[in-house]
Amino acid sequence: MKEQFKKFLNEEQDPKAIEKITSKLTDLLMKGEEVGYIAVQKKPAITVFPDSIVVTNKRIIICEPKNLGLSMDFTDYAWDDIASTFVKENILGSEFSFATKTDLAVTIDYIPKIQARKIYTYAKEQLDLLKNPITTTPIQEIVEEVAPEAEEIEEVETEEVTSFAEILPAAPAVTETYEPLPTQPTPPAGERKLSDLSKEELFDKLQNYKKLLDNGLIMQGEYDTYKKEILSYM
Repeated sequence: MKEQFKKFLNEEQDPKAIEKITSKLTDLLMKGEEVGYIAVQKKPAITVFPDSIVVTNKRIIICEPKNLGLSMDFTDYAWDDIASTFVKENILGSEFSFATKTDLAVTIDYIPKIQARKIYTYAKEQLDLLKNPITTTPIQEIVEEVAPEAEEIEEVETEEVTSFAEILPAAPAVTETYEPLPTQPTPPAGERKLSDLSKEELFDKLQNYKKLLDNGLIMQGEYDTYKKEILSYM
């Protein structure tokens, strides 16, 4: 196993699973792509071929062993296509989930809690970089903007002023009118505002609306409105 991947064995990852994944990743990684973290599924029962999640600086890769471990399916999702990520801690491990901008929800369960936290933190950092990209400006440009070249100031003779009233015009009276602020609609009794819900609850609510759409209980336009409103709070 390459030295660069041994660091992912610190949180009880299965060494055999990591070795199988890393042997394939060398050929899968794109130019400039770096692996940030690898989480390995750990079910209560003995799992010979567990699923894994690999996060890089470019995408999320889901690794699913097939044919008794002789082959492996890889499904990747670029960070540009991911709308949000979630972690739900259960008694036996955690669930790492993410939703794409095309309404696709992906969940991997039985991830050890510390691994789930690490992968969630890394995912949030990548999404934040997309929203707030780091831009560098040459120092010389910053200096020129802050301190432009000084212009020569012509000296002008001034006369002594004994009363400011002689040079200051009277300020015109200004009256300002304020329109009352619109009041936000009050939600129905017993229903919580979207702003009061956690990200996990918002994600569940989005999935419920998707099921209503699939069953023909709501129209596509209604679903799009619900989706847009819910995603604004994630």
